[in-house]
This record gives sequence, C-alpha cells and structure tokens, in this order.
Amino acid sequence: MRAAAVQFNASEDTPRNLRTADRLVREAADRGATLVLLPEKFNCIGTAEVMLAHAELLDGPTITWARGIARDLGIELVAGSITERIAGRQRAHNTSVLIGGDGEIRAAYRKIHLFDVEVGGLAYRESATEDPGNEVVVADLADGTCVGLTICYDLRFPELFRLLALRGARVLTVPAAFTLATTRDHWEVLLRARAIEDQCFVVASNQIGSYGPGRETGGRSMIIDPWGVVLATAGDADGVIVADLDLDRQDVIRAELPSLANRRPSAYAWPDPVRT
Repeated sequence: MRAAAVQFNASEDTPRNLRTADRLVREAADRGATLVLLPEKFNCIGTAEVMLAHAELLDGPTITWARGIARDLGIELVAGSITERIAGRQRAHNTSVLIGGDGEIRAAYRKIHLFDVEVGGLAYRESATEDPGNEVVVADLADGTCVGLTICYDLRFPELFRLLALRGARVLTVPAAFTLATTRDHWEVLLRARAIEDQCFVVASNQIGSYGPGRETGGRSMIIDPWGVVLATAGDADGVIVADLDLDRQDVIRAELPSLANRRPSAYAWPDPVRT
C-alpha cells in the first residue's frame, strides 16, 4: 500500500483551502498513493469563533467535495478533520472522516482529547466551542487493512493508540495542527513512540504556517514504520509526502518482537484515585 500525507497552510477561506487540498490530493494520487491523509481543520482554521461559524454537517460542502474526489480518483481519503456542526446546538465536534474509493463514508471519528493548554504564552481552549467524542474508531480499507483514526492532541495519550492497535489497527492516522513549538520539540518523538509501542504504521499530516496572530503550525508531516523508522518527512512548505507501507514487514516485526502479544492486562490496574 502506498500512503500519502498532505501538508499545507490553511486559512479561514474555505473555497481557497479546498482548491489547495484538491490540487495536493490529486498530486498524491498521481504519485501512486491509494491512502491519502489531509491535515486537521484543513477546510477552515482560525479563531474558535471563526471555526464555529464555518462548522458544517457531514453532508456539507467539504465532505461532499472529499467524497467526490475520493470516488473520482479511486482512493481512500482521510479528510483530516473539520469542525462538525452539532445539529440544534451552538457547539461542534472536531471530526475526522474516512472515505472509501467508492465515495462512501466508512467511519467518522470525533476527537476525544480537547486541546485546552497554554503553549508559548498563548491559551488554546477547544472546549469553549467543541464537545469531545467518546468513541474509539477503527475501520477497514477496501483491502481489509484496519486503520485507526486520531486527531492532533490525541497523540499525547498512548492509551488511545494502544486501544486502536488492540482493536486491529495496522495504520494509525494523525491529522494535526501542531503548534510550531511543539512540532519542533515533541512531534517526531511522539509519532515514533506511538509507532514503536503499537507496532503500527503512522501517517501524520500537519499544517504549516501562520493562521492568526501568534498562531503558527510546524509542518514536518511524517510517515513512520512499525520499527520507528521515518519513511518520509515533509519540510516547511506546502506539499505531499508518500511512502510504501510494507504490511509483510509489519508481520515480521510483530512476530519477532511480540510486545503486543506479551502484554499482561491482568497485572494492570488504574490507581484510584488517579494522581495528576
């Protein structure tokens, strides 16, 4: 399987963002990719208020575009994430959608871990306008390969990634808008750790560049194998990276170093109360 990660600098301008996404997804397909990942909030990124104002239902223009291009190109497309409107409420979800080569939605994952942090002197409060999801989501591609869906800040929660692996995921997708500071210091370390500990391929698409005063993302999208080897990495500009995912090699790694099989769930217990 050949996978691609698309990276670009999105903005508040949805039509412009979709034109860019369309061009880069077509480039990925031209380079032989059959699984393509877009970044987090690829159709519109800005302040929380702007993203809420541009929130869409899953039958809105963005996912309609995504379904159309997946069908036209015969690829499986992870539509990074969009701000999904919650019908009847002034709230939203941060939602990643897996679309099959027939243009049909195969799965939708709503981000479980909301980005309520302070980084580089800036406060981010996703929970001000968004509700967390509560479902761990895996789905099979047309060839039977199981994919686990995550979004951005989820990367810091190894419990989620382990559950995805235990539910059969062989490829983990991470659409992101990682900040510049955390991209430089944490991004590669976390991505490689998730790949190694869960013996999965990790395909990660990050945004690149500024999307408002003081708000800057770090790029360096990556594709990593189950041994933790970086197969492809993007620079600091719009573009596409591709890599071949050798599932037979993954089987060998899991057989020779069977860390998933050697787990001892009966010995694991969460402390009560949990210290934080």
